[in-house]
Amino acid sequence: MKLKVTQENLNKALGLVARVASTRATLPILSNVLLKIEGNRLHVSATNLDIAISCELGAQVADEGSLTVPARLLQDFVNSLPTGVIELEQDEQRLKVTTDSYKSVINGVSAEDFPVMPAIDGGTTWKVPGPSLKKALQQVLIAASNDESRPVLTGVYFHTVDGVLYVAATDSYRLAEKRLVNLKEKVQLLIPATALHDVLRIINDYDDDITVVHDDQQVQFRAGDVELVARLIEGNYPDYRKLIPASFSTTAVMPRAELTNITKVSSLFARESAGSIVVSVDEPSESIWIHAVASQLGENNATLKVDAKGSGSITLNSRYLLDGLQAMDGKTSQIGFNGKLEAVMLTDIDADDYLHIVMPLKS
Repeated sequence: MKLKVTQENLNKALGLVARVASTRATLPILSNVLLKIEGNRLHVSATNLDIAISCELGAQVADEGSLTVPARLLQDFVNSLPTGVIELEQDEQRLKVTTDSYKSVINGVSAEDFPVMPAIDGGTTWKVPGPSLKKALQQVLIAASNDESRPVLTGVYFHTVDGVLYVAATDSYRLAEKRLVNLKEKVQLLIPATALHDVLRIINDYDDDITVVHDDQQVQFRAGDVELVARLIEGNYPDYRKLIPASFSTTAVMPRAELTNITKVSSLFARESAGSIVVSVDEPSESIWIHAVASQLGENNATLKVDAKGSGSITLNSRYLLDGLQAMDGKTSQIGFNGKLEAVMLTDIDADDYLHIVMPLKS
């Protein structure tokens, strides 16, 4: 393998790919990236056996070949190099890296031992606009669980209902759902949230359509010259739609920024009580109050004028309420609830394609 490539392109490829390589893996080769020439393109790949990312970039190729080298070292080294042309040359199991100012040798491992994710044959293919998928993941991933004892909840559920694609996540304390696009294909995928965080990085500045291919075991996201393949989570996702209230006895409509601000202030006093705040809506005075008590620090009452229907109060986790409000873009939000033990729903008055549900705390 012998080629020339620009520092900018190689650095960008390694930045997208190398994070997947694990330094704590049981297989040492999983901490490496694979460099492989196919045609006149350099393919840079990494995997942890659950997720694989590959990026291809243009190169001036003199000889074909393949080699794996330590991901962290190569990424940090290339990132430190000045912009310009880098020459890569394979010498058996070593990689020679040459620029105008540097001549380095990195010891590698044969590419024959590098694991490859199985190809998806005969899978279902569909497309979604990159900006739409990016926004959906930003709004939904916050609600996915980190608890590995319930693996189903560590995923994000992509599914179609009546020809519309929805994306949802829940950790059983809160739920986020986003309506994405109309879709002819039938989709029912449970994708690890960890993989979707990597998808979010890949599509961050990508404005074209993302191509999604999947079968019963894997899903592939392709954005231009970058592709990510992830294993799907096995199991049945809970019927979360039963949690979505059809109507509310108490609602309040108010400027989102103002509700966010008084929730932030109240959360400072709620640290002692695991973020517990009491939200009260009063129709006669058209107000919403947020009350927080810290036995060592004091207490805080914050109020806001709202368009209220019905009166009531409920105890919530302030961080979950803030996460839901900050996931929205619109200027006006609605909060709705029924009894003290029933779900609270946040919606964006300016956009009806997103909802965020927070389960109450026992007061």
